[in-house]
Amino acid sequence: MIFGGNHRYRSGRRSWPLLVSVVTLLATYPHISSAQLFSERPPPVPPESVPEAPPPGAAISLAPSADPASMPNLPAPLTQAPVAAVPLTSSPRVASPAQAVLSLTARYGKDLPAINSGLIWRVYSDRPDETGAFKLVREDHEATPSIALPPGDYVVHVSLGLVSAARPVTLRSDADRESFVLPAGGLKIEGRVGASMIPPNQISFSIYKGSQFEGTERAPLLPNVAGGDVMLLPEGTYYIVSNYGDANSVVRSDIRVQAGKLTDVTISHRAAVITLKLVSDKGGEALANTAWSVLTPGGDVIKESIGAFPRVVLAEGEYRVIAKNEGKVFERGFEVSNGVDGEIEVLAR
Repeated sequence: MIFGGNHRYRSGRRSWPLLVSVVTLLATYPHISSAQLFSERPPPVPPESVPEAPPPGAAISLAPSADPASMPNLPAPLTQAPVAAVPLTSSPRVASPAQAVLSLTARYGKDLPAINSGLIWRVYSDRPDETGAFKLVREDHEATPSIALPPGDYVVHVSLGLVSAARPVTLRSDADRESFVLPAGGLKIEGRVGASMIPPNQISFSIYKGSQFEGTERAPLLPNVAGGDVMLLPEGTYYIVSNYGDANSVVRSDIRVQAGKLTDVTISHRAAVITLKLVSDKGGEALANTAWSVLTPGGDVIKESIGAFPRVVLAEGEYRVIAKNEGKVFERGFEVSNGVDGEIEVLAR
């Protein structure tokens, strides 16, 4: 049992092999769009000077990190001019006599299967042009493209969701094969209260890099993720901040994403949906234009609203509610039990 805020929670987690990659995820969860799986950002700009070619199988990881000290020591990217892109064409399978064929593959890990969908390949020239921009030579969305290029030096960049890697490549007059390792894993999050699943439109999640116990302030890697969405993340530890409603039902949980696996997480909230009414008589009609304030026993304001039937999601516990109508103030205390939705009437007397 773990404690989060003023209430307890449990989080369940299961990991499933992601050996069939993103195509299977889309087939399993047809409501998920590719935009939910992959961040739609502009093509990255390669570094100003490319490092010497690493040993076979190595790659320079460009995956996002909340800790700058953990990032590779790369030269600063050029931002003075936009990338000069060329139109996307289908990958040539046969090179002309003046060209070489670059065959590309990517895997979740050294001993894991190849990734068969969801990849974005970009090949750049290794030197900036007269405008200072690195020219985008080819872009390909196939899983294992074979790209015909003139012999020379290039930078190959590949991305899958939030995971990416880049490598300098030298093409000779014959064929070259390059394999990248992208340690990506899937993460699916849902919420539960009592014995019921929380509707996706009533709960949201923010995902942060690292553990909640590290004690450092950081921006969310993915803010406001809807329940049931599937994200592709770099392998590692993350913590989730789960918000049920917009009041005080907040749960924090550490999870670990594994390469090549889909991690299915269910976060339990201890809360209920409460409807407030100001009435002249018990069971009577609610009075309109009422201003509401929900407070803790210590006087801290949890939620404020205006209306005849405001609904608020509250963590289990004791509260006081204050209703203001036509210059008069009325109040009462009440208690919230986990998973027990209810209606609280305040008598205008």
